[in-house]
Amino acid sequence: MVKRSLNYMYRILLGCLFSISVIFGACAIDNPDAPDLFGEFEKREMVYLMAIDDPKNKTRDFLVAYNNYLLFLDKELNKAFSHIKLKLPNARKSDLITAQLAWLKYRDAEFKLIQSTWTREYFGSSAGISRGDYRTRIVKERIVQLLHYAKNL
Repeated sequence: MVKRSLNYMYRILLGCLFSISVIFGACAIDNPDAPDLFGEFEKREMVYLMAIDDPKNKTRDFLVAYNNYLLFLDKELNKAFSHIKLKLPNARKSDLITAQLAWLKYRDAEFKLIQSTWTREYFGSSAGISRGDYRTRIVKERIVQLLHYAKNL
C-alpha cells in the first residue's frame, strides 16, 4: 500500500515538473546578445532617485526632485518608444502608435485623478510628494514595459 502511494506521488511530481517545464519553455526567451536597455535605464535614473531619497529634503526639495524625475522619465519614454518603432516592421508600427496613444490617454486620466484627489486640503504638505510618486510610477511602469518589448524584438 505504501509503495503504491509513493509510486502515485512520484507520478504526480513528474507531471508537475513536466507542466512547469512546458510553461516556462513557452515563454519568450531574451536575446543574450541584445544590449541591456533596462540596466542602462536604471543607471541613468539613479541620480534622480538619489535626489528624491535625500534625507535632507524639505517638502519643496521633494517636489523639485519629483518634477525633475518626471521630465527625465518623459525623455526616456520617448527614447524607448522610438527604439521599438525602429525595430518593428512597417505593418506593426501603426499598432505600436495606437497602443501608445491609448496609453497616453490612460496616463492623462490617471494624472487628472491624482491631481484632484491628493490635494493639500485633504493630505497636507505630503500631497505634492504623493502626487509626484504616483505620477512617476505610472510613467516608469510604461518605460519598463517598452524596454522589455524592445529586448525581445
